[in-house]
Amino acid sequence: MDRDYYRYEDAYGRPRRKSSLFGWSIAIILLTGLAFAAWLGSFYVFGQPERPESYRILKKLHKIDPTKRFELTAAPAGEFLTAKQVYDRYIAMSPTELGKINGELARNYIRNFQSVRGLVPYVVGRFNIMAARELGADDVFTSGMVALTNAVEHGELLMEHVYPSDPQALPLMKKTLVTGLEIKLERTHDLSVVLHAERLSDGRILITAMPLLYGSYTVSRGTGTFTLEPPLDLNLAGGWPLFKESSRLAAESRYRERVAPSQPVAAVAGLAPTPPPPAENALIRVESAQHVDAPKVAIATPAPPPAKATPTPKGGKLARNKKATPTPSAAVSPPSVIAKNNPTPAPIIAPPPPAKSPVPSTPAPAVATTPAIAASSPVISAAPISPAQTVAPDNALASTAGGGIWKTYPPGKMPVGRLITTSDLKDLADRGLAGERVYLRGEFVVNFTEPNRAVLRPKNKLTDTVMQLAGGGQNVRVIVEFPAGYTPPARGATVDRDAARPYEITEVRKSDGVLNVFVREIMQ
Repeated sequence: MDRDYYRYEDAYGRPRRKSSLFGWSIAIILLTGLAFAAWLGSFYVFGQPERPESYRILKKLHKIDPTKRFELTAAPAGEFLTAKQVYDRYIAMSPTELGKINGELARNYIRNFQSVRGLVPYVVGRFNIMAARELGADDVFTSGMVALTNAVEHGELLMEHVYPSDPQALPLMKKTLVTGLEIKLERTHDLSVVLHAERLSDGRILITAMPLLYGSYTVSRGTGTFTLEPPLDLNLAGGWPLFKESSRLAAESRYRERVAPSQPVAAVAGLAPTPPPPAENALIRVESAQHVDAPKVAIATPAPPPAKATPTPKGGKLARNKKATPTPSAAVSPPSVIAKNNPTPAPIIAPPPPAKSPVPSTPAPAVATTPAIAASSPVISAAPISPAQTVAPDNALASTAGGGIWKTYPPGKMPVGRLITTSDLKDLADRGLAGERVYLRGEFVVNFTEPNRAVLRPKNKLTDTVMQLAGGGQNVRVIVEFPAGYTPPARGATVDRDAARPYEITEVRKSDGVLNVFVREIMQ
């Protein structure tokens, strides 16, 4: 047989081309490298949103959530540091450590403090404004104002306090944030978080702080109030700090010449002067008072006039045998019953005097003595109104201290209700209270306190992983409101509430994957 007869394998007699394995290997390697680079790039972009390039990419992909306005009782878990504590913390860090911390602080702010490791640093204390300027397109925050301040208690700490706002509020802010004005940051009213820290060449520390409440501000001796707004966009390419070195040095020089030309400047490194007394005029955060319904006032009902025998003609048979009707006792009058059943004393308003009528021929001493009896009764004396019942006008400014008055019970004597734990809160948030009385028991750790409120979190246990899926564990924040006169537990303390001493649940809310449980103390 001819060996060339089956020289070609296909039916048409074309020769088979040899495949290039080397070329395919190179293509696969390149595609693998491209996939690996994309994988690493996604980690770089999503894991470091504080970098300007990453922030721009995530912003175009709509992966950056708008900046959130926090409530005082639903703020991120943090620690309150004085000026000296802030200085001691950041002065001990090396440049590498400081850069790592700054990246984490900015990252937490961009992510609205989700998945924060550790506690968020808040600044408290008194600061004097050295200079203030308007923010522009070249700054990290593009709208509002920033104030360069010096700590009163510790002169080696400088702070940039950012006030983001709409352009309409800028004229009033420029009149308010003047040089020499004192800023008071208190843990019960303010949440100014540290966003950046930098060591200056002379050994001082400059921090940048942002108020997470974005509330309203005014001066203690002045008129006008401006309100802050969360920034819509960030220009991270502007760089930190907001006051660059040349503008900061010029501001400090003007401050020394204008405010304290004959006194040693507290901002010089190594000096620790005695803190001056509180300033007469200071910048404070205020909050518009909520509408309060007027308290119900009990109106005293006058006692009925004592009935007497009807006079009859002298010498009549009926007059001799008929007895006078006894006068009803004043001890069982309606005002006494009202005062006994009302747990909160309220002012008693006396009824208006009766209209004058023609004097009848028969004298009526009971009508004349009725006002005298009402005036002398101890029940009708006006009692002072408690502070919780004071009605404020709509345009008044109120503090955020909280407090209220409601009925409390001895342990185990509260009304009948359903007792649940933190693992049952997810179902309760889905269907609501529906008018049912629900109590919460469990073991909690105090995370934050103020005069009449406290924020608790369930104590960590081995079953936290399972409880987190059920709505408990670290996904639960318990906001406890205490009656007026109660002292909340100290921060860091452990609170154990059993079936005899539970909290009464008033509301359960879902917010960003966290269950906010609002309860109140009902135990005596």
